Amino acid sequence: MTKADRDAGAEIARLIDIMAQLRDPETGCPWDIEQDFASIAPYTIEEAHEVADAIDRQAWNELPGELGDLLLQVVFHAQMADEKGMFDFADCAAAISDKLVFRHPHVFGDESRDKSAEQQVKDWEAIKAVERAGKAERGTLDGVARGLPALTRAIKLQNRAARVGFDWPHAGEVLDKIKEESAELVEARDTLGPEALEEEFGDLLFVMANLARHLKVDPEQALRRANAKFTRRFQAIEAALAAEGRRPEDSDLAEMDRLWDQAKAAEKAAE
Repeated sequence: MTKADRDAGAEIARLIDIMAQLRDPETGCPWDIEQDFASIAPYTIEEAHEVADAIDRQAWNELPGELGDLLLQVVFHAQMADEKGMFDFADCAAAISDKLVFRHPHVFGDESRDKSAEQQVKDWEAIKAVERAGKAERGTLDGVARGLPALTRAIKLQNRAARVGFDWPHAGEVLDKIKEESAELVEARDTLGPEALEEEFGDLLFVMANLARHLKVDPEQALRRANAKFTRRFQAIEAALAAEGRRPEDSDLAEMDRLWDQAKAAEKAAE
């Protein structure tokens, strides 16, 4: 079947039907039948990360499959909810459609599209505030999902607080706070127990996230790139050692540092 022969609505209906069959108590798959919202939630998060990874690697041929895996998670949750009489896939689709229409009055309503991106962000936040009020979310930090990656949630919490004026005006003040938190971490390492050490380490990470926000750096993206760079360079160390019939455990730190520097220099020369 070619792309032109496929109909999105028909394919979604087919996927929903497949999921219903997998969950059928009599004829379905034992593993799928045993799952619940809590057991599937980690897979949902994992699939979202795999989508982001494919995009980061520009693996466009992999992206349809990764997006399909993520769509399956939505269908899986909707099927379990349908079985309990809570909601179904149509409710999920309707909810996001209604939300998009409500949040874009300049496209679907009477508001003018002639506004700056900055003004659009302000309008968007005002609309979201109305939505939160409808959910009885009164606090500034209400509605920031607890299940977010901790670094992402830190940014969202700080952005919410900044909207009501609780923020450092300049990045320099954040850098001063980083020095203060670093000193407290050293003190905790030298004089306090594991719980205090973890708390101080968390404080330092939280302030680092704040610095990223002030510098307009996405900390998740920055860390992903740092992870990728570390992976490339360590693999170069392994390759250099393998060329001599050795493995990292056959080497020492001084030699691996030298090979790391060589890999770093090779990357700089290739830029």
